[in-house]
Amino acid sequence: MDTTDKQKKKPPQKPKAVNTAWVGLITVISFALSVVMSYISNEALASAGTILSFAVLLLFIALGIVFDMIGVASTSATEKEFHSMAAHRVRGAREAVWMVRNAEKVSSICNDVVGDICGIISGATGALIVAHITSGVSAGLKVAVSLLITGLVSALTIGGKAAGKGIAVMCSGKVLALCGRVLSVLPLKLDNRK
Repeated sequence: MDTTDKQKKKPPQKPKAVNTAWVGLITVISFALSVVMSYISNEALASAGTILSFAVLLLFIALGIVFDMIGVASTSATEKEFHSMAAHRVRGAREAVWMVRNAEKVSSICNDVVGDICGIISGATGALIVAHITSGVSAGLKVAVSLLITGLVSALTIGGKAAGKGIAVMCSGKVLALCGRVLSVLPLKLDNRK
């Protein structure tokens, strides 16, 4: 029997069903995180000056970039590089293996939930900065400042994520090893059986 006959006898692969429990959980998590992060941002900016507002803006942009890197690293890394580390009981190796085995969920949380929330909050923070800067100035200057701040936020976010993705793909093992170390000190129970 040649290889073409063997290939014909394989049963067709069924597409995976949508995990509705996971979709529901991630929706609830994203709602809760969005509310908490928006509250923190609003409280921090309520009486803040322009410089502190810029610092909060840069913090949310950086947070979005870092979590985007983690999500990309989890999808591009392989388990193999962490098995010997886990065998030698290197701190964080077990957590890194879990992140690779659950790359879809890690990527969803890091890229979609945290990344999108940070993008929304940085946009709102940018609007607050524009309001601070342009109070009492002409309409033409308001438009110019608004366009400048919007362009700055977009450029930093997109440029930072582009650079971060490159680093995450090239150094996925190092990124996940560092994340694994951070996760290892948190009181989490991760099931490596998937």
